[in-house]
Amino acid sequence: MKKIRIGCETYTWAMSGDAYKDKLEHILGVMSRSGFKSIEPDTGFMNGFTDPRVFKEALERNQMELSVLCHVEDWRNPKETDAERKNADQWIEFMKHFPEAILLLVQMPGADRENLKERQQNLLSCVNAIATRAADQGIVCSYHPNSPMGSIYRTEEDYKILLNGLDSRVIKYTPDVGHMAKGGMDPLKVIKEYRDIVNCVHYKDMYEDGRWAQMGKGIIDFEGITRYLKESDFEGWIIVEDECDEAITDPDGVTEKDGVYIDEVLRPLL
Repeated sequence: MKKIRIGCETYTWAMSGDAYKDKLEHILGVMSRSGFKSIEPDTGFMNGFTDPRVFKEALERNQMELSVLCHVEDWRNPKETDAERKNADQWIEFMKHFPEAILLLVQMPGADRENLKERQQNLLSCVNAIATRAADQGIVCSYHPNSPMGSIYRTEEDYKILLNGLDSRVIKYTPDVGHMAKGGMDPLKVIKEYRDIVNCVHYKDMYEDGRWAQMGKGIIDFEGITRYLKESDFEGWIIVEDECDEAITDPDGVTEKDGVYIDEVLRPLL
């Protein structure tokens, strides 16, 4: 069986605002030195690397690979806007050069949850359409819900609508264990319920009071979730996305500490 592999997301560096937006090569180096094997960059970090050949060279220099590319948009309308469709198609074309990687779609949270049902259906319409076009090009897609108060998919009731509304023929599901906990759910229970459409998992930790925690210092049962993923023959990526307060001033140091936790606690389970 193919081993579960562990990668790292660029959001840890996004906590610092724009300070690292043009430092993807630096980020790759930190991830690699911290023991991660792959990167999941948000497309906002791809300035200077939108040419797939240039990006491949940077990955090779740092002994990394692309596991997931995260694309964030509003998707508020029943169909993509012209700009949204142009952006999505640009990244679909890019991903044709990385056939083993996942194109991860994430909606930018709104300011509120007004017109919730309409917005939920609009989102589904847009991401299903993108994923259909991507699948036609051989690209694997996934959807990642989040948990800010303006997110349209943040509670257990929301998730039922989302996960029954995704066209699972062309788009799968990336559970984020921290966002599920923030939304009042048991992450392991949700992963088990929808395991057949899970093709990537995001790990972040949370304190009992809802604040984001350094990985391994909060209440998320990473060991239990990791054991279940192995037992259920999961072959995808676990992606670490640490959003603790310390990342605002020291994303490099947070990532290095996460690497130690993974080496000491999680990799022995794999």
